[in-house]
Amino acid sequence: MEKTWNNKAWFMVLPVLVLVAFSAVIPLMTVVNYSVQDTFGNNEFFWAGTDWYVQVLTSDRFWDALTRNLIFSAIILAIEIPLGIIIALNMPKKGLGVPVCLVLMALPLLIPWNVVGTIWQVFGRVDIGLLGRTLEAIGINYNYVQNPVAAWVTLIVMDVWHWTSLVVLLCYAGLVSIPDAYYQAAKIDGASRWSVFRYIQLPKMKRVLLIAFLLRFMDSFMIYTEPFVVTGGGPGNSTTFLSIDLVKTAIGQFDLGPAAALSIIYFLIILLLSWIFYTVMTTSDAQG
Repeated sequence: MEKTWNNKAWFMVLPVLVLVAFSAVIPLMTVVNYSVQDTFGNNEFFWAGTDWYVQVLTSDRFWDALTRNLIFSAIILAIEIPLGIIIALNMPKKGLGVPVCLVLMALPLLIPWNVVGTIWQVFGRVDIGLLGRTLEAIGINYNYVQNPVAAWVTLIVMDVWHWTSLVVLLCYAGLVSIPDAYYQAAKIDGASRWSVFRYIQLPKMKRVLLIAFLLRFMDSFMIYTEPFVVTGGGPGNSTTFLSIDLVKTAIGQFDLGPAAALSIIYFLIILLLSWIFYTVMTTSDAQG
């Protein structure tokens, strides 16, 4: 009997394809178009080829911003992933404490990014902010508007406060999915706390850790709202990441060609690094 194929199901995903085309593909193609052309107004465009890409890739401004992005993402991952694992391991698995802890962990994630930036902008001010005035009172020179180190510390602590909960919730989901039989067997064998974590809990959390790692890397590498609200990219250019530099180029200077080229390069860097991280971690998981 010859098997028949029904392709009518493709019509069910047609609205999704149309939505993606309007929300992603068409804007992307528009940016690509701007990145290879120049304009002097009056809706007149002139072919520029790869000139804008060469200009971006040969500028110290781009490489300095990229270096800040990489350093910031590395610090965030080095803090939030271990901290999230530690908190998840110490959360209760049964009883009334479970919903209480889950709600408390979810609260920072419900706050919009611009509100988070505003909260920490006021919180860290040395004139009216609780944190700023307290540090000034005990003799610590803390002024994130003038001190680059204070600005970086503020952004890092703010991001840890805002997004560690995501890592915690993902790790906790991986932990509660482990059957009790594994723990019973480990107890019979006299396994230490470290051995239980190393051979039972950590392997079972590998996949959720992969998701947490990728999500936190992409989000920290694309960070814009919080540093823009808190420091505006300053003091100087100390917290000017690629996202802030892109907005300054596109809106502040209205250089559409360089801004479009920078956005394409920015997108490709995120795509490449995410693919590398995903490939390395999934390969090691398969080998393990």
